[in-house]
Amino acid sequence: MNDTTTHLQEIKDRVLQFANERDWEQFHSPKNLSMAIAAESGELLEHFLWTESHSSRSVVDDPEKIEKIREELADIVIYAIEFANMTGTDLASTIEKKMLHNAAKYPVDKAKGRSDKYTEL
Repeated sequence: MNDTTTHLQEIKDRVLQFANERDWEQFHSPKNLSMAIAAESGELLEHFLWTESHSSRSVVDDPEKIEKIREELADIVIYAIEFANMTGTDLASTIEKKMLHNAAKYPVDKAKGRSDKYTEL
């Protein structure tokens, strides 16, 4: 599997099958899955704790560190996909809707090269 050849639905189906085979759906409530996403996000953050923004780029250049970072990212995405499965969320349309919303909040002519919140543009 890779990003170029794999459809999102295939990944959603694989994540769902994995949980179903283990009878884990019983534990996958919105509360538990959202907490799992937060916990895994914290584990991802740990890899960058106490580094400056500019030096955080070098962390991902370390072959050992990037592999562990990728594992944490995968955990986050897997839980997010399981959350989408459990709530019947179509991720592609939800992401598209959010991107359109963000484009309206952050027009290129005002937001380009700036990190300000949309209310400050």
